[in-house]
Amino acid sequence: MLTKRIIPCLDIKNGRTVKGVNFVDLRDAGDPVALADIYSKAGADELVFLDISATEERRKTLSNLVLSVAEKVNIPFTVGGGISSIEDVDVLLQNGADKVSVNSSAVKNPQLINDLAAKFGSQCITVAIDAKQIGGEWIVHLVGGKVPTALNLFEWASEVEKRGAGEILFTSMDHDGTKEGFANTALARLSQDLNIPIIASGGAGNIKHFVDTFKEGKADAALAASVFHFKEIEIKDLKEQLQDHDIPVRL
Repeated sequence: MLTKRIIPCLDIKNGRTVKGVNFVDLRDAGDPVALADIYSKAGADELVFLDISATEERRKTLSNLVLSVAEKVNIPFTVGGGISSIEDVDVLLQNGADKVSVNSSAVKNPQLINDLAAKFGSQCITVAIDAKQIGGEWIVHLVGGKVPTALNLFEWASEVEKRGAGEILFTSMDHDGTKEGFANTALARLSQDLNIPIIASGGAGNIKHFVDTFKEGKADAALAASVFHFKEIEIKDLKEQLQDHDIPVRL
């Protein structure tokens, strides 16, 4: 059985790690390179860096950050934010990123997923999907959750897989930062519908939430931010308790 992955997420704005609630009210959470080093040594399986305010002219800033992180960590890390071309991905991978995450750009140009998978391999391509429930339906949102689309979460996820994505990072905007648990019903449906790994994001508040998302949500990995940044949960303790619940992890 494949081990379940624990993934700290670092949302980057202006070179600093930030964290909010429901995608707003951001507060500073520290230096991303220092945090990456801490998590790598603490037993994290992977890291995700999302430049939440990325624009084209800041690509150089992000690539420099990637290079600094690559020099510090010995675990895989994914970088996202403002990626819209093969050239963007090439720069990040050359600077040490293992995978990239695309979100808004993939919705605006779905062919981008095909192109990136063909050029770099599906294992390199994560598609991030931010969604919230509107009228009982999960609706995909863009631009850091600010812009609703006409896309249904499950239909878009299915298309993403067909186009060559290697995994999906699903963030429930309704759960993000609330510390009330992951969107396990939606996660379980994604896991049932798709054959690629699903990363759960949004809602981690305690260790039981991680247990629940692996058992009930059938997630392949769980991503969290503030509970790790502010030391509410230690990764070692989390993994030991997951193992006690017969959830396979790398210790």
